[in-house]
Amino acid sequence: MAKLWQVEKTVRGQSPEARVAARQQASTAIVADLFDLWQQTLRRISGKSKLAKAIRYAVARRAIFEHFLTDGRIELDSNIVERAIRPQTITRKNSHFAGSDGGGRVPSRSW
Repeated sequence: MAKLWQVEKTVRGQSPEARVAARQQASTAIVADLFDLWQQTLRRISGKSKLAKAIRYAVARRAIFEHFLTDGRIELDSNIVERAIRPQTITRKNSHFAGSDGGGRVPSRSW
């Protein structure tokens, strides 16, 4: 995954077409290797382990995961969105625990 995030770092902010081209060149092979590694790992670990469950979950959703390789509008992860909403969420939770009446309300959206 670190290799994928490294590729994403180089294409962030570029056009969707440029992102797809870079992903096709670099990320496609990384994704294939990652899924091969997961398949090999599944054969070596207990099928009842949490790791096996997580790997099976990812493998079952391979086609969905690979959409970012062909659509430059899709982000590899949701970190950008999570960082954007974190201040509102933290403020709401802090206000709630401080006994504020406004703590349970959803803040108005600025976007």
